[in-house]
Amino acid sequence: MIEARLAQLGITLPAPAAPVAAYVPVVIAGGFAHVSGQLPFIDGALVTGRLGEDVGLEAGAAAARASAIMLLAQLKAALGSLDRVEQVVKLGVFVSSSAGFTDQPRVANGASELMQAVFGEAGKHARSAVGVPVLPLGAAVEVDALVAIRPA
Repeated sequence: MIEARLAQLGITLPAPAAPVAAYVPVVIAGGFAHVSGQLPFIDGALVTGRLGEDVGLEAGAAAARASAIMLLAQLKAALGSLDRVEQVVKLGVFVSSSAGFTDQPRVANGASELMQAVFGEAGKHARSAVGVPVLPLGAAVEVDALVAIRPA
C-alpha cells in the first residue's frame, strides 16, 4: 500500500546510507522505531552548506525532504515494509543555520509534508525544528524520527 503511494508520488527510495560513526540506523523497542539522524542526498550527492549563508530556503526544504526520504529507506530496511508504520510520532529537524536565520520551521516542512503525503493521517506528527551552527559532514539538514510500528 505504501509502496504504491510512493510510486504515485514519484519517489524511489535510495539504498539506506551506512552509519558514519558508532551507532545503528534504527533501533526497534517497545513498539517504536527510533530512527537515527539522516542526512540529505540528492542525486547521490550530500547537500551541504548553511541556511542564511549559502543555502536558500527552497533548497533547504528540498534537503529536509531528501533527509526524510533517506529516513523512509532506513525504516523500510529495518521493518521489511513501510506498511508496518502505524504513526509518525515525532520528527527532529536540525538545520545548519547562520546566526540571523529564523526560518527553520519552513525548512522542516520539507520533511513534514513528505511524511503526510506518504502516510496520510498517520504521517501527522509532533516536531522540533532547531537551528545549529554545524552538522556532520557539513550537511545542510539532518532529520531523525520516532515512529510507532505494527508487529511483524
